[in-house]
Amino acid sequence: MELKYLRLIKTIAEEGNLANSSKKLFLTQSALSHQLRELETRLQCKVFARRRNLWELTEEGQVLYTTACEVVERIDVGLAEVRNLQSGASGTIRFSTECYSFYKGIPAFVQLMKLVHPTVEVQLSLEATHYPIPKLLGKEIDMALVTDWSEQINLKSEVVYEDELYLLMHREHVLSNKEYVVPLDLLHTEILIHSYPLSSVALFKHFLEPAGVVPINITAIPLTEIALELVMANKGVMCLPKWCLENFTASAELLFKKMGVQGTKRTHYLVYRAEDDHKRYIKDFVTGYREFVGALGG
Repeated sequence: MELKYLRLIKTIAEEGNLANSSKKLFLTQSALSHQLRELETRLQCKVFARRRNLWELTEEGQVLYTTACEVVERIDVGLAEVRNLQSGASGTIRFSTECYSFYKGIPAFVQLMKLVHPTVEVQLSLEATHYPIPKLLGKEIDMALVTDWSEQINLKSEVVYEDELYLLMHREHVLSNKEYVVPLDLLHTEILIHSYPLSSVALFKHFLEPAGVVPINITAIPLTEIALELVMANKGVMCLPKWCLENFTASAELLFKKMGVQGTKRTHYLVYRAEDDHKRYIKDFVTGYREFVGALGG
């Protein structure tokens, strides 16, 4: 039986006559009468008993009405869920990170997202870099990639990958013969960082700060190429994961030195507001990015 007939039975039974049903179904009374005659002809039974202006269900009609209520309710619920999914499947994500190096690969992922999810727009917010959590809470961005993370009631986080930090140095550096470096080794070592503040520097957050060590000689070098040249000239050391140098030709004179006896690993999280957790496009971004870095070996 077609859905239009079930809606017709349900509406006439609840409204009591064709006039009111016509208004509710946005059909003329003539059209409703035609549909009802067509239905009764197919069923070979009466659905309604007409008594003046009152339409009452027959026994067969009562069975059909009960069925119509169940079916129409299920369909309406299903359609509402579909509309909710559709409304949450598109949107704009203003994205930032806690470190400029974290943008590596992000433009390629944004292009992929545009192909797979054309209704999702991703905007990179470089000005929020180093301060993504306050910007997220202030609703200036919608999602951030961070490692410096502790649970907050109004934010949600998803683990996307883990990496390990190393100290890059020249093989003639004074620390090159050590199996691994400890925080105190860096107290008087010339350290090259990308930029201030120190609270945003991975070496400080994950290795030195927990040990209470603040190096004396720190130089900010915004360009990785220049920092690499200084390391190759044995003018300092820099902290980074190995993936940061994938696009650079590293000299055989350089060494990756483990930081700490167990190494220094960090977890990368995608963080967004808890109030956006129901939005499908947020989930699509998280799932897509996790698969993206997984395919890259992240």
